[in-house]
Formats: sequence, structure tokens, C-alpha cells
Amino acid sequence: MHGKRSILGRMPGDDWQRFANLRAYYSFMFGHPGKKLMFMGCEFGQEREWNHDYSIDWHLLQQPRHSGIQNLVRDLNRLYRALPALHELDCDQAGFEWVVTDDANNNVFAWIRKGNDARARCLVVTNFSPNVYRNYRVRVPFAGKWHEVFNSDSAHYGGTNVGNIGEVRAPEGATPELSLTIPPLAAIFLVPES
Repeated sequence: MHGKRSILGRMPGDDWQRFANLRAYYSFMFGHPGKKLMFMGCEFGQEREWNHDYSIDWHLLQQPRHSGIQNLVRDLNRLYRALPALHELDCDQAGFEWVVTDDANNNVFAWIRKGNDARARCLVVTNFSPNVYRNYRVRVPFAGKWHEVFNSDSAHYGGTNVGNIGEVRAPEGATPELSLTIPPLAAIFLVPES
């Protein structure tokens, strides 16, 4: 692991892009199946690689961008525990369904995580481009309200607050779909109303 830099240190672009990329990456990791792993200091965006000979750079938490990363990781951990769709079928292929896999032009991916209950669903949409997409259509399994329970572009995490103002509605139809606002270099998680 030594000599590979911190995760933040690997992110391209200016500071805004680097921190937005980091938030998007961590959100992707928590929304995707599989176990989660972070080295010490990654939970607040430490600039330098972790080294067992030195203390981690806690002083960085005095800077809003770094404390925003800490808030993001804390909230992702809480969401992971609270939403059965994110953990119940984590090791079962029945717990995952791709929704958007072929939008390379926009760098958008989307999938549904599933829990044991038929309505335990979480739509995860990630945008790995610096563009905002409005009226982006994503099919979902249920019509009705979908609540945006997480947005890595929230100002609370150091983002720009682009999103869906808490909820969107999928109209009734043969194939229900949401018309989403997808923030730049970000991920959003949506769950259906129970």
C-alpha cells in the first residue's frame, strides 16, 4: 500500500473536482454491493497517504471540505445500516439490478439495491462527469413517490446543493420512470415511499 498516495491524492482536477470526485466515489462504494474498506484518514479526505509512523492529520477537520467528507462518510455508514436494501442481500445476486449501464457519453450509472421485502429498494444514481443533468429518465420498479434520502452534492458535505428537493414522483405506466436532476460529480440514493 505504501507509495500509492491517499484516495484524495489520486483524484484529478482542481480542489472542487477532487473533493466532489471523492464524495462520488465513496457514495458509489457504499451504494454498490460488497464490503467496504477505508484506511485511516480516508474518512475525512487526508491529503497524504496513511503512514503507521505518524498520527493522521486530524487538524484538517478544521477545514470545511474535510469536515464535509467526514459528515458524508458518517451519513453513508448510517444509511447503510438503516436501509435493508443496502445490506440484506449484499452477497446475493438477487439483491442487485443494473438500470443504467450504457450511458458512457454522460458518465452516468444507475442500479437498484434490493432487500428481502418487496418494497425494500434503493435506487443509486452516480454521475462521474462535472455536468448537471436535468430531466434524466431512469426506470424504477414502482410508481409513486421516491424520496431522495442521500445526495453527495449536499452543501452539508461541501457540495453545491443540486438535487431533487427531497422527492420525485414516478407516474403510473407500463414502465414507471423518474425524471431526475443529477448533480455533478455526485451520487444520489432514492427509496420508494412505503
